[in-house]
Amino acid sequence: MLCREDVRIGPDVPRRHLQLTPLTKKETPLRKIARSLSIAAVIGLVGATSSHEARADDTIKRPGDHPHYSVELEPHALLGWAAQWAGTGFGLGGRVSIAITHDGFVKSINNSVAISLGLDWVHYGGTGCYYDPRYAGYCYGPGYFGSADFIQIPIVMQWNFYVAEKWSVFGEPGLYIWHGFFPSPNYPCNGPGLPPCGFYNYGYGNDTGVGPAFWAGGRFHFSDSAALTMRVGYPDLLTLGVSFFL
Repeated sequence: MLCREDVRIGPDVPRRHLQLTPLTKKETPLRKIARSLSIAAVIGLVGATSSHEARADDTIKRPGDHPHYSVELEPHALLGWAAQWAGTGFGLGGRVSIAITHDGFVKSINNSVAISLGLDWVHYGGTGCYYDPRYAGYCYGPGYFGSADFIQIPIVMQWNFYVAEKWSVFGEPGLYIWHGFFPSPNYPCNGPGLPPCGFYNYGYGNDTGVGPAFWAGGRFHFSDSAALTMRVGYPDLLTLGVSFFL
């Protein structure tokens, strides 16, 4: 910047003269306020981001901090254990889980409890069989298992743990009721040295039973109202579906 300065030339005659004199630029109060607000905004943004990341990491430590719902509806596809029947089964099913409490058994962590009821259909193709032309319409062989279909009704307690902002895991102990449909004899029969088909009443026709059940699974939450859900356990090896929280 330049300033004007009065100087005198000679003993009596005053003259106006421009002299180039550098001055230091002073910061105005308004500029100070603007700079302070900018710094505060940057600090606030960094602090908010750090706080958000910290909250995502400690989700399990915040009891009740998860989507609250009354009912979870979960259609799914499934694979069945070979232990359930010969071969590998596949099918479709669904779950209806009713929330009991959003503050679970451990009050110091983020957990909830529900009762889960299901309905699954599982089809097993069987192991195949040997044919003998002398016994048309029948097949037999060591370890033969024909095809079978099962209807399963799981009844379990579902204990959920919300471990991160978008992730939860759960365990499901309980039992299941099953009913099997066996359209063909499921043991060697009608062959040389073998009993006639229908001689044994097991594994032929229909059968019903009750067994223990347990699954462990996890969810990836797309939003507060929907999640991708997967579980492994018994009697189903694997289920994969989508949960809707209502």
